[in-house]
Amino acid sequence: MGPGWRAPSAALVAGSVAIFAGFRRVALALPRPAAVRSRPGRAWRWLNLLVSFAHSVLAGLWALFSLWHAPELLSNIQDGYSVSGHLLVCFSSGYFIHDTLDIIFNHQSRSSWEYLVHHAMAISAFVSLIITGRFLVAAVLLLLVEVSNIFLTIRMLLKMSNVPSPVLYEANKYVNLVMYFAFRLAPQAYLTWYFLRYVEVQGQGAFLTANLLLLDAMILMYFSRLLRSDFFPSLQKGSARRDVDGEKFLID
Repeated sequence: MGPGWRAPSAALVAGSVAIFAGFRRVALALPRPAAVRSRPGRAWRWLNLLVSFAHSVLAGLWALFSLWHAPELLSNIQDGYSVSGHLLVCFSSGYFIHDTLDIIFNHQSRSSWEYLVHHAMAISAFVSLIITGRFLVAAVLLLLVEVSNIFLTIRMLLKMSNVPSPVLYEANKYVNLVMYFAFRLAPQAYLTWYFLRYVEVQGQGAFLTANLLLLDAMILMYFSRLLRSDFFPSLQKGSARRDVDGEKFLID
């Protein structure tokens, strides 16, 4: 993948931004639970989560398909290439750009600053992959996290909608934990080991390694929050018991 890919890739990313803007318009037309309608502060978060859910379903399944269709990519993480993986990176770059703009233009930067940091890391890393054509497989592996995000987003939607029966939330809680290990912690741990062992600590390799280590810290922090909230609520301090109106996501 050479310089000739850059202009088409920019167009693909811009097209993805437009697609997610369209998803948001569709989400605006969907009915909302009474718990969301009665609290205006939740309206933006509900819409944002629906768009996030759409990205998680599409990108998560896309990443799985890309690796299933071309498993040989896993043997060449630094220089492996597939058209499907390239398109996926452009697609997800568009989502992260759209979500960043959504947060900023709706004046949610203060409550969602962690996600602005995350998105800045993702966008800068993905742009470097598009420009150089290297580490595309690493990006596809990282996007397996979107499979886990499907259940994380369902979790938050259930909390916001105040579902009267706890059965669905309880079932999702355990599925979510399994998916967190399988599609978030495991790929992240493997890539961290791979980069520290095989990737040169200079140039793009150093930049991506630093991004990966910062992402490790964020993921462990989010995992700690998830465990405290869903499995060990007695460990939460009073200051940590924030209403969902006070945060974009508990974790993303």
